[in-house]
Amino acid sequence: MDKNHPKSISLTLAFSLTALIFYLPANFFPFMSIELYGNRNTSTIWGGIVVLVESGSWPIALIVFLASIVIPFFKLAILFYLALTATNGKHLQLKLKLYNITEAIGRWSMLDIFLLAVLVAILKLGPWTTVEPQMGSLLFALVVIFTMVASASFDPNLLKENPNGKVS
Repeated sequence: MDKNHPKSISLTLAFSLTALIFYLPANFFPFMSIELYGNRNTSTIWGGIVVLVESGSWPIALIVFLASIVIPFFKLAILFYLALTATNGKHLQLKLKLYNITEAIGRWSMLDIFLLAVLVAILKLGPWTTVEPQMGSLLFALVVIFTMVASASFDPNLLKENPNGKVS
């Protein structure tokens, strides 16, 4: 590893591993509970996706599925790949494209948390409605935070060749 980037790879791996540790329970613990007219419903992310599909809201279900399950998993996989192979000098163009993809999707990382906030705000308008975030939403927020920090800690200069043909 280059002396100019001694911590980039280890920090990226540490933050990515932390996000992965939170990713699994974030998808198994309840994300939120809604009480409407005395009926309480608690749901995981996957349970919410299933309910959306069953109610005919499959476009929203697809967005939630992509933003909550697929994109975080692929972003973590890309970060692990980049950190573990950054200095081997192979496939630099592919690695730069993957890095740019993680940066581009980063701004969508908090989509679920924003949707939950909007849902809470809308449903709080009704006097007989209560919406409460559950453990899954906290864990998912931690996944997002640690993934964003992992991405920010990765130095893309590791993926550029210097004039001598070696990775900088």
